[in-house]
Amino acid sequence: MIYHEGGRRYIPIKFSVRGRDLSSAIQDLKQQLSNQVKLPSGYNYTWAGEFDSLQKEQRRLAYIIPVSLAVILVLLYIQFRTWTDAFIVLGTLPFAAIGGILTLFLTHTAFSISAAVGFTSLTGVATLGAVVFLSGIRRAQREEGFEHGLEKGCLDEMRPVVMACMAASLGLLPAAVSNGIGAQAQQPLARVVVGGMITTVFSILFVMPLLVRRFTSRKQFERTTNE
Repeated sequence: MIYHEGGRRYIPIKFSVRGRDLSSAIQDLKQQLSNQVKLPSGYNYTWAGEFDSLQKEQRRLAYIIPVSLAVILVLLYIQFRTWTDAFIVLGTLPFAAIGGILTLFLTHTAFSISAAVGFTSLTGVATLGAVVFLSGIRRAQREEGFEHGLEKGCLDEMRPVVMACMAASLGLLPAAVSNGIGAQAQQPLARVVVGGMITTVFSILFVMPLLVRRFTSRKQFERTTNE
């Protein structure tokens, strides 16, 4: 069969990569082709398929992630009416990403489009948990005062946050450890979410109260409450 695209003939060569990540395999192939294969005049080759999709996704994420974080920051300011609280919530997001990265590293899972989707999902769930936790703290502080309200708010919101994060983590745990047919497509996403949720719980429960105490003074809290 003779294939044509853009008015030119082409020969598709298909292969699969197992036991290593796709990017490094393509880099080795490029080096081998440049050293050992001399194409005749008028011939060239391009890389398509999953590798091409991965490169496009990486370039797209370079723009989408900063824009998404900016939109999240604005929405957080609308929610809390103070930039301090908005940045406190954003301060927990890097811990979620660290958990996902560590999981990929420990399980020797290569970064892929599926993993990128997992990080995007992880950002949304972590933001939701942080908003719920901080909203509970501020509500308790308005009722009980700054110091006692901080402690009471943390204790009251601890269970909902843990339940939400563990539900997301345990729900994807079977996909993260499965080895059946089609598991390679869903494993990166599941492993990113499972690992990220674990660090998200600790960051919300332990890091966020410290950020609240460190960056919110009593006078600032009283002024925001009166407004």
